[in-house]
Amino acid sequence: MRHAWVHGGIGLAVAVALVGCSANAEVGGNRVANVTSQGGAAKKAPGRLGERLRAAMDELRFQDVLDTNPPSAAQIRSVQNPVDKEANLRVPPHTVAAPKPIVQQPQLDATIIELDKKKRPVASGTVLMSPLYQHGVVVPVDGNLSTKSVRWRQWDDAGWYRDKGKGTLDVVPGRENAPIDHMLNYPASVLKLMVNFGVLRLVDQGKVKLDDTYSYAPTTTSSLCGGASAKTVRQYMDDSLTWSSNAASCALVKLLHDNNAVDPLNQTFQDLGLETLQLKGTNPVNGGRWSNSVTMSSLDTAKLLTLIDGAPGRVWKDPRGKAVTSAVLSPASRRFFRSELSQQGFNDMLSSVNRCGGDYPAPGLPNAAPSRWVDADGTVTVMGNKFGRDVRPCNTKAEVTFAHKTGWVNNTGADAGIVRALPGKGGRSYVIVVFSNLGTQYVDEGRPATPAGIFPYTFTEKFAKLGRILDNQEKLRK
Repeated sequence: MRHAWVHGGIGLAVAVALVGCSANAEVGGNRVANVTSQGGAAKKAPGRLGERLRAAMDELRFQDVLDTNPPSAAQIRSVQNPVDKEANLRVPPHTVAAPKPIVQQPQLDATIIELDKKKRPVASGTVLMSPLYQHGVVVPVDGNLSTKSVRWRQWDDAGWYRDKGKGTLDVVPGRENAPIDHMLNYPASVLKLMVNFGVLRLVDQGKVKLDDTYSYAPTTTSSLCGGASAKTVRQYMDDSLTWSSNAASCALVKLLHDNNAVDPLNQTFQDLGLETLQLKGTNPVNGGRWSNSVTMSSLDTAKLLTLIDGAPGRVWKDPRGKAVTSAVLSPASRRFFRSELSQQGFNDMLSSVNRCGGDYPAPGLPNAAPSRWVDADGTVTVMGNKFGRDVRPCNTKAEVTFAHKTGWVNNTGADAGIVRALPGKGGRSYVIVVFSNLGTQYVDEGRPATPAGIFPYTFTEKFAKLGRILDNQEKLRK
């Protein structure tokens, strides 16, 4: 989609002493997670992967970003939880003359799942950061890549300010006594992973075909979704995943509703042990009304991507004790899904390759920009959005592929994908997901102005730095 806005080698201290409560789990024989926070009664050694992730996030100091639209106390009291935020990116709600420091620790939710050469998960780490956990808390994850230690809550736009990052609406029932309390970030366009997964389930069930023409004819139009259209299901999916078309994604959501597939999709996520993945509240007549009732955690999103990647055999057990396998999608659907994600046009969050070689932002994941978006002069243009930097030097030096989906609104920045080393480039393979409330509303101090005619900077460069730090660590993994 086309957007515009008004505003346009870090060290890692791995050895840290934390006081907190701790729970350990094993995945593939590796200890993968601990709860460590600033409070609690016991002192435990932190989990390897989770603690590395937590330390990197903490050292990057996400709390140093500036807020371009800080609401006043009166505005906080009047803020409503909006729907279809993606349709209103051009007009921030509370513009100030100069950005101000963010009022509290940002809300972040990040997961890494390490994979072996056969795509099997061998270790994981999940970290939550918020005003409640200012230095981050490592989530305990069991051998099924699951946790019962978090009380997940829906995002609340006003509540993040008013209640210090603590939500009020539970996403998963029965977690009132969980030791960790976290308000999930609105997933923005990363929700399109759920939508496209659901459509491919319909394809595998023989209810639709990729090359069928679907006539999108909403009885009520919305600013998010636009008017009627007619394209193949394949084209809608390509538009949805590679350049984040909201109109195409609305058509796919409506296709799910037309086939009475939304409730079964949500139940499938529950059955697979992906309890926070919920595509709820959408409008069946046009596929819009995307709201905070649409939820995703980084852990469950990473697990979904592990299945899409095609991990062999039993990947984990579901809540009933049955094996969960990648056969939840057919091999052909998985290949198509991965191929679409590998053609992502917006490489500007955990990866910054679209802005290769500039002084800003910092280098991120070392992937190449997909050739379909690279112009003859080496610069990237995605559906008219020009990035203006020659990416050919970065493409030549690329070390990994990154099949991923980004998402952003004013108070969401999100990136979720599968990283795999190119031949001879270190051998690492992992899934990485980051959700945050640091969307287009937040900027780095001293960020340069966007050149005329160039797509505006979308995120703080701290995300790109995080991607580079974590990839350097994964590169050293044996």
